[in-house]
Amino acid sequence: MKTLLDTLNSGTEWLQKRGIEDARRNMQLILCEVLGFENPMQLYTDFDKPLEEEELTPLREMLKQRSQGIPLQHIIGWVEFYKRKFKTDGRGLIPRPETEELVDLILKSELPEQARILDVGTGSGVIGLSLAAELSDRGAQVTLVDISADALALAGENAQSLEIKNVTLTQSDLFESVEGSFDLIVSNPPYIPQAESSTLSKEVSHDPVLALYSGDDGLDLIRIFCAQAKAFLKPSGRVAMEIGIHQDKQVEKLLAEGGFSAIYTERDLNGIARFPFAST
Repeated sequence: MKTLLDTLNSGTEWLQKRGIEDARRNMQLILCEVLGFENPMQLYTDFDKPLEEEELTPLREMLKQRSQGIPLQHIIGWVEFYKRKFKTDGRGLIPRPETEELVDLILKSELPEQARILDVGTGSGVIGLSLAAELSDRGAQVTLVDISADALALAGENAQSLEIKNVTLTQSDLFESVEGSFDLIVSNPPYIPQAESSTLSKEVSHDPVLALYSGDDGLDLIRIFCAQAKAFLKPSGRVAMEIGIHQDKQVEKLLAEGGFSAIYTERDLNGIARFPFAST
């Protein structure tokens, strides 16, 4: 009978042969899901535990799915984002690590007490819900909007499971159904050019199309956002965004044309100009 460590090693090798990046981490998280472990460290404290057939059967199915390019997050059903576990599936974009950096930058910036925050294109809700949770003791209220009813339902499920109360969910095509004014508007909009669809990985193909592409140059929705956002901000309000590689100069120009000032773009940990900020 195979031990847990035997299974971890053989599964890692199997995934590596099929071109799965970070195969060991993938295998660790799949094993944790199958065995009900909260932390991968348990795999090593229980390394000599023999695995029963009823544990190996779902494990084999998960490995098969992963080898077919199904994202790890969809297989295990969750993703860790800013210290919390968010439910994730095909209804919303799988959050990228860079997006955590955007949340961190916002939390380090000056926000008023009882801030009103709008998350446009919220998807699974990771940005807006993280801000709501971190700022709840300061009386913040966060509105999550998305054009997709499915994505908004996923965000609602995450709000409920994480017991985040200071949020409101509204179905809206950008600002179409938004009411009121806000201290901060944050957005991680679709920004991939349509022509790049054939170059993306198998994993990305499992994300909703609505959350990925935005016209020939990837800026169609960003143009609308930059033109309309100021009307929904308080006099001292700001916008914060995540954008694609090499889009910073164009987006800064669009923000200026939208009436914004104090425009600058923060770089991510890889040195890519990724997060535009601007003020009214």
